[in-house]
Amino acid sequence: MISSLFFYGCWDYRFLFLLSFSILLDFYSGIKISEAATPRSKKLWLITSITINLGFLLFFKYYNFFVQSFADLLMNFGFQPNIWTLKIILPVGISFYTFHGLSYVIDIYKGRSEPTRNLIDYSVFVSFFPLLVAGPIERASHLLPQVQQARHFSAEKASDGLRQILWGLFKKIVIADVSAMYANEIFSSSTHLHASTLVLGAILFTFQIYGDFSGYSDIALGVARLLGFELLKNFSYPYFSRDIAEFWRRWHISLSSWFKDYVYIPLGGSRGGKLKAVRNTFIIFLLSGFWHGANWTFIFWGLLNAIYFLPLLLFDRNRNNIEIAAKGKTLPSLREFFAILITFAQVVFAWIFFRAESLRYAFNYVKGIFSRTLFSTPEVFPKTQLVLIAIFLVIEWLGREQPYAIAGISIQWPRPVRWSFYFMIIFIIAIFKGSPQQFIYFQF
Repeated sequence: MISSLFFYGCWDYRFLFLLSFSILLDFYSGIKISEAATPRSKKLWLITSITINLGFLLFFKYYNFFVQSFADLLMNFGFQPNIWTLKIILPVGISFYTFHGLSYVIDIYKGRSEPTRNLIDYSVFVSFFPLLVAGPIERASHLLPQVQQARHFSAEKASDGLRQILWGLFKKIVIADVSAMYANEIFSSSTHLHASTLVLGAILFTFQIYGDFSGYSDIALGVARLLGFELLKNFSYPYFSRDIAEFWRRWHISLSSWFKDYVYIPLGGSRGGKLKAVRNTFIIFLLSGFWHGANWTFIFWGLLNAIYFLPLLLFDRNRNNIEIAAKGKTLPSLREFFAILITFAQVVFAWIFFRAESLRYAFNYVKGIFSRTLFSTPEVFPKTQLVLIAIFLVIEWLGREQPYAIAGISIQWPRPVRWSFYFMIIFIIAIFKGSPQQFIYFQF
């Protein structure tokens, strides 16, 4: 617990109070909910915890957004309001540890788990440093028992953890950070570039955000495994998905499952007919977009994914692709290949709105893509990076049935070959690294 709080304090010690208060609030609320003599007092403690948690989240993350949006609305009606915004520092990881606490108290209220009476154990669950700032979003039922039981060092698990850390570093440093250099260049001067370059910029950002976020998740899971913990898997090769429903089962899995369990199902899920299922689906995707940031671009990104999802829901095809593509085979079928390409194109298009600074900028970027220069030679063409991305995709494809890409493809190799493979990854990281970039999801 001390090391986790020290880790968080290294970013900004002033927000240790906020984290500590959140821990104490939910720890105490969980106990009071379980001890409540009446359903009314039980619900009162739940509402208190949810209200305070979401209140902090809304204030730090969304206060200026709401104030500015309200002012813009008044200006559309001819008013000239004097808005009062604040220079608010967004506490890193607040969306993640808030959701940890909310799931804990809700599970106790629903009778799905019992509260812990050990404050240190609960503090470790919420503030465990590998997942504190960018997830995965853990559940008390999964992580708390691991905190409470004795752990013993396992050389096999440690070796596996180091291997996953190595792959995570490759994703972050080589794929994400280098792609970011070119994506930032293209997005910052998009009005002067050919359509082909804009398409390339969107694709590079697509690999940037995947390498950045899934790379962090790999590092977090690997570090946790070194310490004897198993965290929830957060990514499962989402860019090999054959439809958008499969993509969302494989991208940011812990967030998708959190919204499903604590919002979608309580709203009625798919029970009650198609109309209610459509309503609940749009709510989930809009909330997911809003969770990512205080900008209309994120909300539109969520809306766009809901629109992608709608035909699958209406025709009962949202559960068609459960297993990984071409399971047990070397290559996908022609049908699977084109389904993967179409889904990837949908995801790339949606990421434009996620990356853009404003909706106007995003629509201008999209408008620039649909022009006569679409089939021209891109002005920015990072050949080496594209080759590295291609190699990365091959490794991910070959290892797609494993927990992470290199978990199994080299484990059976002779030791000299295996170690040569690992040193080659380290060499590529050292040679082809880009300018260090902050993890994208630190801002969420």
